[in-house]
Amino acid sequence: LKRPDIRPDLRELSQAGVEPMMQEAELELQAVIGFKGTVPRGLILHPDQKHLIFPLGCTVVLRNLQAKTQSFLQGHDNQVNCIAVSPSGAMLASGQKTFMGFPADVIIWDFERRLEIHRLSLHKVSVTSLSFCPQEIYLATLGGQDDNSLVVWDVELGQAICGTPAHTDTAHCVQFYNNSSFQLVTAGNYHVIRWDFDLANKKLRSSQAAVGQMKRVTTNVLLSPDDSYVYCGTQTGDLLEVNLACATEPKFKKKIPNQGGFALGITCSALLPNGDMLVGTGGGTVARILNRDGQLKTTQQCQVLGGVTSIALNKEGTHFFCGTSHSNIYWVEVDSLVAELRNTCHHERINQVAFPAGYSEVFATCSMTDIRVWNAATRQELLRIQVPNMECFCLDFMRDGRSIVSGWSDGKIRAFLPQSGKLLYVINDAHRNGVTSMAVSSDCGRIISGGMEGEVRVWRIGRQTQTMDASLKEHRGRVFCIKIREDDSHAVSASADGSCIIWDLNTKTRQLCLFESTMFKSILYHPDESQLLTTGSDRKIGYWDTFDGQAIRVLEGSETGELVTLSISQSGSHYVSGGEERLIKLWDYDEGVCKYMGVGHSRSITSVAIAPDQTFIVSTGSEGAIFIWTMPEEIIDRCHEPVEGKA
Repeated sequence: LKRPDIRPDLRELSQAGVEPMMQEAELELQAVIGFKGTVPRGLILHPDQKHLIFPLGCTVVLRNLQAKTQSFLQGHDNQVNCIAVSPSGAMLASGQKTFMGFPADVIIWDFERRLEIHRLSLHKVSVTSLSFCPQEIYLATLGGQDDNSLVVWDVELGQAICGTPAHTDTAHCVQFYNNSSFQLVTAGNYHVIRWDFDLANKKLRSSQAAVGQMKRVTTNVLLSPDDSYVYCGTQTGDLLEVNLACATEPKFKKKIPNQGGFALGITCSALLPNGDMLVGTGGGTVARILNRDGQLKTTQQCQVLGGVTSIALNKEGTHFFCGTSHSNIYWVEVDSLVAELRNTCHHERINQVAFPAGYSEVFATCSMTDIRVWNAATRQELLRIQVPNMECFCLDFMRDGRSIVSGWSDGKIRAFLPQSGKLLYVINDAHRNGVTSMAVSSDCGRIISGGMEGEVRVWRIGRQTQTMDASLKEHRGRVFCIKIREDDSHAVSASADGSCIIWDLNTKTRQLCLFESTMFKSILYHPDESQLLTTGSDRKIGYWDTFDGQAIRVLEGSETGELVTLSISQSGSHYVSGGEERLIKLWDYDEGVCKYMGVGHSRSITSVAIAPDQTFIVSTGSEGAIFIWTMPEEIIDRCHEPVEGKA
């Protein structure tokens, strides 16, 4: 099978040994705001106790907790699905998921040098679990549902030693023994298996645990320090204790709790130095289980937001990091089980990112559940605004910075105070079925909004009142983007019906219309306002003359998916595009050539914005991640040049 991400023309050139003429440089990733909380056991505290490791999209993030810096391991071309750190912390392994029929890679990284050592390519579609042996000479990998094979690799050579189907039913997790490099445990749907690794004959020999009539789906396993017992966390919400020391086959011993289980199943577990256990559940409960003379008993519990997916204990066993499916990271004390929220981010699709006018130190994002304001330097959340059961489609800062205006799925425009998040005013029934785009005038007196059904409406914003000035109904589809001229005389709207309309805001009439057989997704004025830049579902970037509406130039903006977002620099020398291709592209406006490319998102890019000081770019994706990219040095100077033809 050919890789889907290589263009046919480039593939032919590379096979012929010819380098293509133009090669884009790579954009430097400065920071990320995000944590893929749905990855099981995806949050790991490195043995050096300084680094927190977690996946985000195609990237593995290494966050230094003391220096508050981030570094990134980039090599996967799709979502990272599982990670594991070797016992000494010298190596790190990450596995990904991919598309049906394609191989899913496992990469072994050198932690100190942040470099890829080996790329292990054998599993199909996805890799679901990884485990290093205690001596760090072998790595066990477990394929996903469509692959379901268990493979043991030689870490030094990067080669497979042996492999076998894990079971007839799906397996979910693999774990080496704590004290042996030749025994391991796998568990999954209705099975727990002990494996003996015969290196001389390159064989894996299985012994399935006898659990009688009990039917359980095991999602995580925990081995006792002496490897005599394995504790299996199940989707039913109980913990099974299985004796591994039996000579013939592992035997089921007991389950806790006896009556009922933890809500939504046990999703992760960890062992404390004194033999007690911590378990996390899908219902957001973290519980401590006492282990005294073979008797297991649940004692303390605490509640966190979202299902618990990771528990990362520190070396002393006094505190642990807890990661949840709502992308929250908590710092919890073991004795009191008091959870303190350390990091938070969006866990669902982000729809838009916006900066205040001329101010780069903060930016706002809106998602399916809320609006959040972020400090760009520290990457900390400053403010969260939630409207229950509503999706925020678009937002912008008023030019004076005194309010954040936003469009919602219930058809209302809501304005909030940017420091307290208090509701300032609401425009009810602004649009039917949702407000999908908006722009604010430079005098802060008007908002132009676009709706799901194609209306463009002008709202006059007074001190106490908000009134509709005009309703312009010419579009027949959703209005995806609205931009307004610097002097507030004209606005332009881009719609899914294949038209862009320039509106005269003084006469409230259409001045010009651009047609193309595409769903327009984004539009913007060049800073000198003589040209327009559009993009949409046909994957092309179009340059248009604002005087007569003629197309000046059309560029092939993407190889595979549609383009949905554009942002232009202050001088108009460069612009950024993003879309379903999952790549950030930085273009030279005059040359029409992509100069830089940024790889990191694992799902479609929904919005990009160049910071007002032109030093960095912020991109957001439908996986809930915010990526901050450094603007290349030589381009920053050109972005600050004065705009020709403008006073």
